Amino acid sequence: MRVVIAGGGPGGLYLAGLLKLRHPTHEVVVYERNPPDVTFGFGVVFSDATLADIRAADPEAHDAITENFAHWDDIDVHYGGRVLRSTGHGFSGLSRQRLLTVLQDLATRRGVDLRFEEELAPEALAHLEADVVVAADGVNSRFRAHYADAFKPTVTFEPNRFVWLGTTRRFPAFTFYFREDAHGLWRVHAYDYEDGQSTFIVECTTETWRRAGMDTATEDETRAYVAQLFAEELDGHPVLTNHSIWRQFPTVSCHRWHTGRLALLGDAVHTAHFSVGSGTRLAMEGAIALADALGSEATVEAALARYEAVHRPATDSLQRAAAVSRAWFEHTERLYGRLPPEQFAFSLLTRSLRITHSGLAARDPAFVAEVDAWFADQSATQAGVPVAAAPPMFTPFRVGDRVLQNRVVVSPMCQYVAQDGVPNDWHLVHLASRAVGGAGLVMTEMTDVEAEGRISPGCTGLYTHAQAQAWGRIVDAVHAQSGAAIGVQLGHAGRKASTCIPWEGGDNVPLGAGAWPTIAASALPYHPGGPVPAEMNRADMIRVREAFVEAARRAAAVGFDLVELHMAHGYLLAGFLSPVTNRRADAYGGNLANRMRFPLEVLEAVRATWAGPLAARISATDWIPGGFDLEDALAVASAFRAAGLDLLDVSTGQTDAASSPAYGRLYQTPYAEAIRQVVGIPTMTVGGISSYEDVNSIIAAGRADLCALARVHLFDPYWTRHAAFEQGYALPWPAPYGVVDRYTPRVEWSPRGRGKA
Repeated sequence: MRVVIAGGGPGGLYLAGLLKLRHPTHEVVVYERNPPDVTFGFGVVFSDATLADIRAADPEAHDAITENFAHWDDIDVHYGGRVLRSTGHGFSGLSRQRLLTVLQDLATRRGVDLRFEEELAPEALAHLEADVVVAADGVNSRFRAHYADAFKPTVTFEPNRFVWLGTTRRFPAFTFYFREDAHGLWRVHAYDYEDGQSTFIVECTTETWRRAGMDTATEDETRAYVAQLFAEELDGHPVLTNHSIWRQFPTVSCHRWHTGRLALLGDAVHTAHFSVGSGTRLAMEGAIALADALGSEATVEAALARYEAVHRPATDSLQRAAAVSRAWFEHTERLYGRLPPEQFAFSLLTRSLRITHSGLAARDPAFVAEVDAWFADQSATQAGVPVAAAPPMFTPFRVGDRVLQNRVVVSPMCQYVAQDGVPNDWHLVHLASRAVGGAGLVMTEMTDVEAEGRISPGCTGLYTHAQAQAWGRIVDAVHAQSGAAIGVQLGHAGRKASTCIPWEGGDNVPLGAGAWPTIAASALPYHPGGPVPAEMNRADMIRVREAFVEAARRAAAVGFDLVELHMAHGYLLAGFLSPVTNRRADAYGGNLANRMRFPLEVLEAVRATWAGPLAARISATDWIPGGFDLEDALAVASAFRAAGLDLLDVSTGQTDAASSPAYGRLYQTPYAEAIRQVVGIPTMTVGGISSYEDVNSIIAAGRADLCALARVHLFDPYWTRHAAFEQGYALPWPAPYGVVDRYTPRVEWSPRGRGKA
């Protein structure tokens, strides 16, 4: 087999050496346009896990690479005049030039034909004598561009600016600095990569970069500015440059990784932000996957398909983590100065979501114990009650005048089994069982304030005496049998009303027989060709507002602990907030101040009636270009807080059938975090939360104050109790289950992350 590789970076060289190791008779040729001693940047970073993969694939290469490694286990976060250190992380650094030299020597010894200062043009592919061609020609890949129709690449440039510098200053750990000057906030990622040599990456927002004059600065001017700004941190050591210019990180992804006999490798096909590791790591892992595939499949086509199938899932996962990590650094201004040092450091260490509270505790139990003890003290102050040592999710939280026993919420989940809006035994079992299951707060499904506001004929309401009586029975059961609070979510479906029960007709399918007229902010159907709602007039608004008020009065009378107003997911009040669904030409349409006018009227009217904790759920983004977005959500949250709102429940999307959400683990939590930090209102996050590790991580990092979970509570009504048991935290059982408690092994929770019998 003849393999031609375009690009003599780490990925291409490592692949060449691997192929010759496994198949000495293969002819492997590498074309590299630069001389062998020319590279850009300073050090590269490998995790211990990546090194283990390299060792398994090629022990000789592993030993040669690691001979001159700088290894560290610690991460230092310099913030608020303190240095917070976490250990147990396991990373290594190496000079990029040293890595290239090692791989060049290894490839030469194994018989690879290295052709430096020769560039392989994509146009030559048609006439090239090769069984396989691998384009490892970097982030600006000519092959990817030339065959864009086949690869369908997406390249986006992220908003922050960074410059890759070096210094002779040694760092005892992977180090993060944060320094603010008159122009803005600067971040530094620094680490050793060999004796007396360190990487020093400086990052800032585009606004800070421009205000500081870095948009017109030369390489020497950049070096001088950074040396002065970080003089204390550099401790007399120089700033080094190597073609160091300010740039924006390019995120590259491709719909396909191969076409015909051509495959892309490394930065040519995917990039991951430097805050989670280097592209070198991904390129070398990709080389292992490609070499494995070429050695295990009978045809080139099958091998390249296998390479993509095997390596893409891990790459996609890392790219998602990199995007979350990158966003943390893009928006550090939201956290800087607002979070105390312990919480800031914990937030930074768990920013990518790949390291959770328990994962960090396994690496560094002392650090997590310190964070947990600090957080318990903060919770005691906020809730006004004593707090014993507990995982963050089991600390109390005060909402208005009510103290919740923990941070777990059973999210509202429509059941579609009510008769004439009256809840029944199903609702009693559904809510009471989850309250006994240990959650701090259980929420009813969306409970409608008038009959025409129901999503379906099976939805509950709180607009009649019979409905109130039935809810009272459920509220009493929750209070009698558990320590949970129970909240009612009041809503009106608007243009999404009058639809079939899902299992009888499908989601959002309009009713046929028995349908009722619908109303909305504007006369726009939810689905193209669907029923057109009537645009609300002022009389409609007054009626609906008073229906919310009357429902809140009934909620107070039957003993609900909390009222939440549903202003999300394209229902009636959400329909006013979004420009996608609000096309009004009067005082209730147009700019955001007008669009929020009616939802704010409802909130203020309910606040005047309801004395207890008041929450609202919003969709913080429509996931539609030109729709409601985070900046709108921040403005709405600020106005709602001023009107007396105690808690904002932050969801996203479902505003319009055209929305295109970016689903993923904790995908809505960044919106809750931004609103909490910028506006200063307590938030509840929901969506993609599936483990107690997620809950602890969110709460301890200050990303939200409460976590609402739906699907896990359907699968396991006792999810909260199981989470407590698995963490070794003693959650008291109800008296009828005391026999279970008596025969359960004694487990004591430790802030070091493990319970001991």
